[in-house]
Amino acid sequence: MNKAQLVEQVSVRTGLPLREARRAIDAIFDPDPHVGLIAAQLVDGHKVAISGFGTFEARDRRARAGRNPHTGETLDIPATRAPAFKAGKPLKETLRQA
Repeated sequence: MNKAQLVEQVSVRTGLPLREARRAIDAIFDPDPHVGLIAAQLVDGHKVAISGFGTFEARDRRARAGRNPHTGETLDIPATRAPAFKAGKPLKETLRQA
C-alpha cells in the first residue's frame, strides 16, 4: 500500500473527504518536522509509542569503516541518526496468526 492508497482507505473507513484524510495522514507521517508529528518528536529526541502498534525512535549510529563494493576501496562512514521502528507485541501476534 502506498500513501495514496492509505489516504483512500482512511477516507473510506472514517467517512472523511479525501482532502481531509490526506491532511490527517500528512499531519502524522510527513517527514518534514514542521508538518509531521512523528518526525517532529524524533527530531526533538522523543519516542513515539502507539499502544498495540509499536514505537518509533531515533537511534544514533556510530562512525565505522566501510568498503566500496565496486572498487573495494575502504572508506569512512560518519556517525548519523536514523529512524527506527519496533513493533509492539499485539502487532507481532497479529502477524504470527496471519
